[in-house]
Amino acid sequence: MNLFKYEIFNKVAEIGSFTKAGEMLGLTQSAVSHAISSLEKEFGFELIHRSKQGLKLTPDGQIMLSAIRRALQAQELIKQEAANINGITKGIVRIGTLSSISAKWLPTIIRKMEVQFPGVQIQLREGDYYEIEQMLMDGVIDCGFLNRSYSNLFPFTPLLRDELLCIVSTKSSLFKQDKVDIKDVELEPFILSSYNGTNDIKSILDLYNVKTNIRFELYDESSIVTMIEHGLGISILPELVLRKLPSNVRAIPLKQDCYRTIGIATKLTLSPATEKFIELLTSWLSKENKKNKLQQLL
Repeated sequence: MNLFKYEIFNKVAEIGSFTKAGEMLGLTQSAVSHAISSLEKEFGFELIHRSKQGLKLTPDGQIMLSAIRRALQAQELIKQEAANINGITKGIVRIGTLSSISAKWLPTIIRKMEVQFPGVQIQLREGDYYEIEQMLMDGVIDCGFLNRSYSNLFPFTPLLRDELLCIVSTKSSLFKQDKVDIKDVELEPFILSSYNGTNDIKSILDLYNVKTNIRFELYDESSIVTMIEHGLGISILPELVLRKLPSNVRAIPLKQDCYRTIGIATKLTLSPATEKFIELLTSWLSKENKKNKLQQLL
């Protein structure tokens, strides 16, 4: 078993280029090409189809990529376990994350990891629920932030009950309300957040049989807020994705109990480094929640 060849193949599949993969691994393009050709000869079939349009894994290559990633993960786990026995936490933690969590949680968590476990390297990959689940299934990441509804295939630890809020501007008839009945969003043009897989907002609207007049569907929440700021509609968004709102825009609680449950989904077998990351994450969130509750009481 030549694990270095496996690393080369994995990097080529990830990057889609012999040259760029070589640059990242400190190899020449010809060395990368030779390693792939050697693997193809060893396996007895083509792994990568080369054409003027670029590189594309063959169906056999896709199958072998999954197996090779499992082998590389096993190698990483062995290294981390050996370091753990010696009292040293080191290794790589590959995390699939939502953009809102990248902005609000991870800078603090990564800094704490660097201080407490300097031997651990954090790698981030952003995506939506569907993409993060696929990355877990493909073995690209060790853990990922998902909604509870996306946790059926993996162990899932709930982290946050994220309230869904109605976002309106001064142009809206709902602007001065203390709470908004979810049925009232039928009265105005609606801007829906759009991404792959199950949609938190659409699921809530369907649950309460709300028939919205969808004017736009946008992927980026900040773009949705900008549209609302200009009086082009209203929306419902999770509290976690919201940053400082414009002066003419409000986030109003809904009368119904509407929320999403954000948590961390993991592979069945966790490396010591991944375990430390999750322990630190849950501990920090617990302290933050207690701090927020105390501030609300004061």
